[in-house]
Amino acid sequence: MQKIQILFPDPVMERLRAVARQQDRPVSELVRRAVDRLLEQVTALPPKQPARFPTFHGGGVLVDAGRLKDVLHGQDEEVRQAGRSDSRRSR
Repeated sequence: MQKIQILFPDPVMERLRAVARQQDRPVSELVRRAVDRLLEQVTALPPKQPARFPTFHGGGVLVDAGRLKDVLHGQDEEVRQAGRSDSRRSR
């Protein structure tokens, strides 16, 4: 067994000593039992999964980086033609 020092607020220590007197047990035994009970509860719980950030699949790359500026400014011929064919389909 290892020895440790625990600091309790005065009201808690008074209650702990009163319980120890009622049960005719040393305070150290009550503390050990309480710690044992806590450890049993904690080990009985399933391990917590790490939090996951929300994600989404935005699709594949539609425009390579070299053409991106032209596409954004409407200067890419392929995109303009695709836009024309899309507008015809929606009519």
